[in-house]
Amino acid sequence: MENAILLHNKHWQKTPYDIPIQRDLLKKLLRYNTAKEIQIISGIRRSGKSSLLKLYINELIKTVNPLSILFVNFDDPNFSGVYQQPQNIYNIVEIAERLTQTKINYLLFDEIQMVDGWEKYVKSIYDADAYKKICITGSNAKLLNSNYSKLLSGRYITHQIYPLSLNEIFTHYNLDNKLAVLQNKPDVFNMLDHVMKYGSFPEIINKSDQQLKHEIATNYFDSILVKDCIVNKNIRDSKSFKELSFYLFTNISSLYSYNSISKATGINDISVKEYINTMSDSFLIYEIAQFSYKVRQQIKSKRKMYCIDNGLISAVSLNFSENKGKLFENLVFSEIIKSGCKEIFFYNENKECDFLIKKKNKLIAIQVCYEINKTNKEREILGLEEVMKTFSIDKSFIITFLQSEKVNKNISVIPIYEMSNIFE
Repeated sequence: MENAILLHNKHWQKTPYDIPIQRDLLKKLLRYNTAKEIQIISGIRRSGKSSLLKLYINELIKTVNPLSILFVNFDDPNFSGVYQQPQNIYNIVEIAERLTQTKINYLLFDEIQMVDGWEKYVKSIYDADAYKKICITGSNAKLLNSNYSKLLSGRYITHQIYPLSLNEIFTHYNLDNKLAVLQNKPDVFNMLDHVMKYGSFPEIINKSDQQLKHEIATNYFDSILVKDCIVNKNIRDSKSFKELSFYLFTNISSLYSYNSISKATGINDISVKEYINTMSDSFLIYEIAQFSYKVRQQIKSKRKMYCIDNGLISAVSLNFSENKGKLFENLVFSEIIKSGCKEIFFYNENKECDFLIKKKNKLIAIQVCYEINKTNKEREILGLEEVMKTFSIDKSFIITFLQSEKVNKNISVIPIYEMSNIFE
């Protein structure tokens, strides 16, 4: 355990971590740095939670003693002795203080969900004012849904981290303004094309070899299914679970009901719903419903499903990577999620609208079209006009790969790299 602690805390040598890509969420962490509340960061495995904590450490060591900061990644099997006995976390802190001869003031615990009953320990040290700051991360949406987590009520601030947004990628490559984008359109095109096919996990963005990108994404997909779904939820029929996951990922953005999936896969509808909830809890997929002002109608409606990262879709089916329309629609959805929007719906009545986003009690209508042309332009516009009239929406957008155009005073065509401006 001593060796593991030393390995995890290289900042004790007063050397910053080499994290090549900055994260927008770091600003929020620093904003709440002096607040007493625990900072809880959740997100899909490999989205950059550990790197974010190390970026946070890089900022801390500018003003505090590096030896007073303890970082522990509980995904490391060297800490398996703590999984069933959270009180043993005290031993980890004691070992760290013995090694550094310094009181630990900052606790950063990565993948805390590995420890059963971790909430009791965290509550006890929080109430005792034992540390200046406590930050924890987890790879499950139910991180704070256990009976124990009620103990932490009112004691934490939550943050969500995702694979890299297009804004973060563009900033990393110094394409963070419109002029830079216009001057480097071939590079922008290639970058967007790679993100659409291989996703935006930090480790994948830094790789140039396309086969390696695919292999990393495949490993991520397998790891999430096994560690965060099958093992974490004690799923006995792992074969059916995997079969369902492959079915869902090859039918991204298609309309479905639990009953229709049950008929297509031969898995009973109760298990289908349970398995989908499990994948949702691991941040792997997101379900959206038909928009209605009546909640009951939303619940009864058919649904659509999207994945948080395009690389995971391509990992399941290489053939799917040729379906640019579906991949592009999923990429747009992931950017909407990363912008902080939580209430996302679709519209499917006489005409269709891909996304209706509720933001600050207003609705934003979005159509997704990889490329606008003479054969599809009228259809996309008619879909927007119907939904705008039905729900009294005054602004709507058609998101494309690179095109831009002002259709009229209410409808604009914009490229995907500008869509974050919609939600500001």
